[in-house]
Amino acid sequence: MKILKFAAIDIGSNAARLLLTNVVEDGETVIFSKSSLVRVPIRLGEDAFSIGYISEHRAQKLLKTMVAFKNLMEAHDVVAYRACATSAMRSSSNAPQLVEMCKKHADISIEVIDGSREAKIIYANGIAEMLDHDRSYIYVDVGGGSTEITVFEKGEIKASKSFNIGTLRILKGMIGKPDFKQVRDWIKDIIKKKEQPKIIGSGGNINKLYKLARKPVGEPLYQNEIKKLYDFLNGFSIEDRIKLLSLNPDRADVIVPATKIFLKVMKWSGAKEVIVPTIGISDGIIRTLYTDYKQNFTMQQ
Repeated sequence: MKILKFAAIDIGSNAARLLLTNVVEDGETVIFSKSSLVRVPIRLGEDAFSIGYISEHRAQKLLKTMVAFKNLMEAHDVVAYRACATSAMRSSSNAPQLVEMCKKHADISIEVIDGSREAKIIYANGIAEMLDHDRSYIYVDVGGGSTEITVFEKGEIKASKSFNIGTLRILKGMIGKPDFKQVRDWIKDIIKKKEQPKIIGSGGNINKLYKLARKPVGEPLYQNEIKKLYDFLNGFSIEDRIKLLSLNPDRADVIVPATKIFLKVMKWSGAKEVIVPTIGISDGIIRTLYTDYKQNFTMQQ
């Protein structure tokens, strides 16, 4: 048996995450086991979606976070890592300078990936393995700056698209009816309501909704339950969500618009339930990283 440790850095619009994962090789069997997750709420999207670039204050927070992540990876004897930045960095005019800064001062190489690449990494989570090939599924990943939607039929990708509709953009009043209409029209074009697809939900907000609903592991969230959670959360001020519901400050404001996005996708697609496997882009990065690592290892032998 051989154990390797890999790391994924996901620099999102709301937070930066470091996922450390043990990959256990036992003959032909490969097991991915999460070791630890560190999350830092930098909120790059606060700058990117309002002024078009990352301010010096948040740039320094990003750098300090990358230095900390680098030290943690070295302490954990990580054999390989990959750092990906998504919507906020895509929208920032000074992203190239930030990438250069993090490389120079933290020795972290950051890839700013587009929505298509983001969707492919998410798909690498082994989603196909959990699908019933006799029905349709919609994979929905809601972030601070964008929402990735992938439609599966018979275990294969039928269509995939990234929309610039995210929780931070909604909070800043940047998203209107025409933006949601774009999503609605695309979904209705791909999915017919009679199919009643199931949604596979991804992202910190749907994971938190799942915990709030206190569902048994493996049981889906139903549309009426999500609507009740939306009404429940919307009935509290952001301050009370923090004080009374014990939500993190950077979760308390974005969870309501995230829930709204899921409800809209359910309405337009005819889906009645959401499966929540608690996976995200970080897990996909680990999978693709391991595949690349093994290919390079084989080529060097």
